[in-house]
Amino acid sequence: MLNTTRLRELALASRRVLLTGPTDPDGDSIGACLALARSLRQLGVPEVLVAGTPGYRYAWMPGADAMVPDERVEGPFDLAVVMDGDRHRLSPPVDAAFQSAGTTAIVDHHDTTRTVGYTLALIDRTAASTCGMVLEVMDAWGLELDPVQAELLYAGIIFDTGGFRYSNTGADTHRVAARLLDQGIDQSAIAIRVLMERRHAGVLLKSRVVTEASFLGGGALLMGVISAELLAEVRATRGDVEGIVESMLYIEGVEVSVLLVERGPHTVKLSLRSRGRVDVARVARTLHASGGGHQKAAGVTLDEALVDVAARVPGVVLDALAGRAAG
Repeated sequence: MLNTTRLRELALASRRVLLTGPTDPDGDSIGACLALARSLRQLGVPEVLVAGTPGYRYAWMPGADAMVPDERVEGPFDLAVVMDGDRHRLSPPVDAAFQSAGTTAIVDHHDTTRTVGYTLALIDRTAASTCGMVLEVMDAWGLELDPVQAELLYAGIIFDTGGFRYSNTGADTHRVAARLLDQGIDQSAIAIRVLMERRHAGVLLKSRVVTEASFLGGGALLMGVISAELLAEVRATRGDVEGIVESMLYIEGVEVSVLLVERGPHTVKLSLRSRGRVDVARVARTLHASGGGHQKAAGVTLDEALVDVAARVPGVVLDALAGRAAG
């Protein structure tokens, strides 16, 4: 059971609250932040700020237009809550605000998240999504579910379950989804926006990445690379990157897909996906202590040049595929 009572106490004792996901928040993170923000306002918390810049897939979400870009986040905050990620994955400005907050909390479901470093940690590693956990919080607080909340929560749930296709989908996931659909939301429109629709630049980017990707280990590993130069060439944004690594995984024979995205001269973000034979969260932690996520979906950011990361990563993944101990 989540300690929802303690979270409520911390919120009601606060005048200014920060809600944030990790750098480059996804559908579950954004949905959870926006839904919890509405819940806190219903409780009467005077000021609730949601950090982050939503990608084009999430710009339609109620409250997304009021999100504050990370570089404009300024403390002090009485309470800072990390949603769907951990404190090690915050951008520098948000991390500074988090570290200086009077109290801190985390609401998350990732396998690798630890409780250290928070005033309160609400972690449920069995949950399919953080949005599902927010609904549990709302129920415990006696808050009514309305169509707006239902849209936000549904967007996060379908994102983290891949439209109910991934193995984290269970009977409870469908029961929660049914509650949200009972609010009269247009689930088809939400699914199209969150999971299916792509910008033209995103289609070009995906085509280039998949065409130029490297099959390694007899085809069991597929590694794609997105350089800053390629992003600029096709006029893509970070939001266009989303979903590419998943599409790479479901090519015949591939067991693990890895996508390297250059974020700066010496910064590379890795996304790793697995069909189950390899624990990619463990692989991510092998590459750097800050890496983590789930057994089948993980990530890590490395302060290295793209060429060096591209040379180092295959060996680590191939060792994992061969059953050799990581690290």
